[in-house]
Amino acid sequence: MGVITTRMLKRDASGVDAAVALLSRGDLVAFPTETVYGLGGDARNGHAVAGIFAAKGRPSFNPLIVHVPALAAARAIGRLDGPALRLAQRFWPGPLTLVVPLAEGHGLSPLVTAGLGSVAIRVPAHPLAQNLLGAFGGALAAPSANPSGRISPTTPAHVLAGLEGKIAAVLDGGPCAVGLESTIIGGTPLALLRPGGLAGEEIEAGAGPRAQPGSAITAPGQLASHYAPAAAVRLNANCAQAGEVLLGFGPMQSDLNLSASGDLVEAAANLFGHLHRLDAKGRPIAVAPIPDCGLGRAINDRLRRAAAPR
Repeated sequence: MGVITTRMLKRDASGVDAAVALLSRGDLVAFPTETVYGLGGDARNGHAVAGIFAAKGRPSFNPLIVHVPALAAARAIGRLDGPALRLAQRFWPGPLTLVVPLAEGHGLSPLVTAGLGSVAIRVPAHPLAQNLLGAFGGALAAPSANPSGRISPTTPAHVLAGLEGKIAAVLDGGPCAVGLESTIIGGTPLALLRPGGLAGEEIEAGAGPRAQPGSAITAPGQLASHYAPAAAVRLNANCAQAGEVLLGFGPMQSDLNLSASGDLVEAAANLFGHLHRLDAKGRPIAVAPIPDCGLGRAINDRLRRAAAPR
């Protein structure tokens, strides 16, 4: 795809109106959610969805998450009932994606589901995302707004660093609060397909999906090497080796620290931003151990994918 001028849109009514106009003609607009910035395109427009794959360089077998403003809109494109419906009623709007069977007459481009009979749906809580979705009046396919496999964006600057010249605009909502992609639940019985911004303990209280998914790619974010910096990543490091930079956690000497106080919520919010900053140094990244509980599970999931061979 050719180079285009990427606009920065303000977080006001005029910015939302401009974003809606671009999306309605099949252009791509990055917008903030409470988790990370999404790369939005009209989920009903095959050209727009193909543009998402082209801009990201995304594998065609990795499905896209569809964002809608409310549960009623979700039920127009996916069949939600039983435990999935209870989870939606409890956690939407919020950082939870549900993979459910496609509804009859859903109207989505087949590129959105990558040929599967299911669809990944989320209702984001970010007020600017809600305004955009409400004004657009349709579903937006919106994976993270970054080149496929690279660090996910939590600020407009991160989006521009990876996609400037490839997308029409960025709707500037400032930094994202959660900083991790949504948790993905799906399957029969329900299974945790991807840890994320909603901790597993909270989900257990809702519907209790604990089964492990199979090896097939059934939802976004399941590729082994994903969320990867250009630099090599070494995990569970208590100190940096020669030539490395150290991403710390807890009270320790490091180049950057996810949370000096050991707060996993703070660490999650800082994860991608800190990886971006360290990756810019062009040196291998050593990462301190992260507790594998609560949001630490999602952080470790991202770090394992970042460190996977590629």
